[in-house]
Amino acid sequence: MTAVAPADRRVTRRITFFVALAVFAQESTWDFYDAQVPPLLREHITSAAVVGLLMGMDNLLGIFIQPWIANRSDNTRTRWGRRIPYLAVGMPVAALLFTLIPTTSTLPSLIAVIFVYALVGNSYKPIAQALLPDFVEPDRRSRANAAVKIASSLTVIVSALVSALLVDDHPTLAFSVPALLMIVSAAVLVWRVRDNRSRGYQLALAEDEAPSSAPATRIRDIVRDILRDRNRSRLLVIVSVLLFGAAWFASRSLFTPYGMETLGLSRGDAGSLTFPSGVAFLLAAYPAALLAERIGRVRTMALGMTIFGLALAAGTLMPTATTTVIAFCAAAVGAAGFMINAAVVLWNLAPSTQVTGMYTSLYTVGWATGGFLGPALVGAMVDVTGWRFMLLDISLLAGLAVVVVLRVSALNRRHTTAL
Repeated sequence: MTAVAPADRRVTRRITFFVALAVFAQESTWDFYDAQVPPLLREHITSAAVVGLLMGMDNLLGIFIQPWIANRSDNTRTRWGRRIPYLAVGMPVAALLFTLIPTTSTLPSLIAVIFVYALVGNSYKPIAQALLPDFVEPDRRSRANAAVKIASSLTVIVSALVSALLVDDHPTLAFSVPALLMIVSAAVLVWRVRDNRSRGYQLALAEDEAPSSAPATRIRDIVRDILRDRNRSRLLVIVSVLLFGAAWFASRSLFTPYGMETLGLSRGDAGSLTFPSGVAFLLAAYPAALLAERIGRVRTMALGMTIFGLALAAGTLMPTATTTVIAFCAAAVGAAGFMINAAVVLWNLAPSTQVTGMYTSLYTVGWATGGFLGPALVGAMVDVTGWRFMLLDISLLAGLAVVVVLRVSALNRRHTTAL
């Protein structure tokens, strides 16, 4: 088997920038989708639970599509590498579909467009992030992922600005802005990135030459290995991603209706209220990576989720625009501790570079499952308790996630695993 040299710092910084660009473009559309599709659905539907269920549809599709496409990507071998071909096709098609969402005039047509958009969008969602462990060494992944998450936090700001400046007066044009960002990003990736040169891709080629010693790469074999492992760390990390994803997506998908119903804001003003929390996440992302290097990634995840839950619970006490902004800023700081490090923990638990794409999809599937269940579950709770207590409902989900991560921490100490 041919030895593969580790990537130097220049390559790490370069690939981190391009992955961040791709994620920024992708999440620009998804954040805007979460902020502005619920009001479109509420023009036809009155039940918060049904709106939440439809908003979780894209995540339900992701549960099935993302592992399949990630596994195909892991096993793809082309002169462009194993990731770029999927991004080059999927991102422009998704951008075109995104621009069609505000042009629909009936509920069936709206549901049809968001369904097809979610289908295509999920087909490349885990691919760009999988480039990171392909190029970046394990001890640098938290910092690199922090840069990617900073890009994600910028999308919240972009979504809030577009909501404030364009949605109320130019709704169709507003959807075109994130779509254009995605097309530009796809062009840059195709032009500048060749992941066939990555260390992960070269190691995968080397493992292909020694199939007797290579781990199983089929989806069912990978999942079976995780389920049968006596050390439940991998499984519990995925469960924690699901639970915190449920809390996070509920806070995002239902925030605009919350602002309208509880705070008495307009659709555009409610959608723009997340702007300060986007800045807070931006400022907290890199320190969360540094903290993880000092006290451990799992401990940082647990601490972050605790802050997230307590902040939202406190925001329930006085539901005004100002206190809600403060609560969401504190929650965003806590969320950074989890979101920067959870994917890195799974990457570092992967048994081989041949399955990094699949392990990325396990993170995104857990996140998507939470995204599907969270808005519907919290929406159902809102139907019972009212919009007034939505933030408290979300904090309960975050508390469950904390319990699971503390169990991972205990297993980590028992098996002396450095996470």
